[in-house]
Amino acid sequence: MAAGRKGEGASPVALFSPARFAFYRFMFAGFAARHLRAVRLARWGLPPPDEPGRPLVVYANHPSWWDGVAFMLYSTELFPGRRMFIPMEAAALQRYGFMTRIGVFGVEQQSARGAVAFLRTAKAVLAEPGAMLWMNAPGRFMDVRERPVPMAPGLVRLAELAPGARFLPMAIEYPFWSERAAEMLCGFGPPIEGETLAALDREARSERLARALEAAMDRLAEDAIARDPTRFRPVLRGREGMGGIYERWRHALAVARGKPFDPRHDPSAGESA
Repeated sequence: MAAGRKGEGASPVALFSPARFAFYRFMFAGFAARHLRAVRLARWGLPPPDEPGRPLVVYANHPSWWDGVAFMLYSTELFPGRRMFIPMEAAALQRYGFMTRIGVFGVEQQSARGAVAFLRTAKAVLAEPGAMLWMNAPGRFMDVRERPVPMAPGLVRLAELAPGARFLPMAIEYPFWSERAAEMLCGFGPPIEGETLAALDREARSERLARALEAAMDRLAEDAIARDPTRFRPVLRGREGMGGIYERWRHALAVARGKPFDPRHDPSAGESA
């Protein structure tokens, strides 16, 4: 396992800094508000009530660079009492050393040593009270329309190490609707008991995990196509309109005329968040 030279080999649980996590959560939320139209959670896709004493594995598709930001925003919104840990490709993590202090740990992909290290670290994380593991199930970027959704071998093996965990499928999508900025959409499928998964052979277990995630992705796609904000619960409101000098001029003109200003490109598209 590699997590950059500083702290290399150290447990992500020991490296985790609540203060730094809170700081970067604040920064990431501001970044999302500047660059996205909204962060939304499907009303059908709320996760079940948390059981803080039980290990939790959230596994998601991997459509975008934004996924790490999505993990931080949704995890703190929905599981505020837990600490989140995320595996990341070790070479990439070396470029973002600060992440080792906010729960991200390095994994050497495509190597037996990396697989063993991931399982050892994931088992330690899930044994920690109040900790949870969030990960991109495919282990690589993939389009939301790709089927079947591949399951990383490490994820498939996790139920053997933590049969008491709950496995929660998370669908993410970033469509463009009527504004310049994209939407961040999310919906969770029903959880799967680790004991149920552990009782299956690995091929059947991979299939079970994949089908559950695909079902959530398909349902979220229906809402994305509908372009209806009322199908979602707002988590964060971002930017609307085109921005820049022209928008400021339109705003000034509306004020001069005593009229309300609506920056949206299509005001008939429904409320923003």
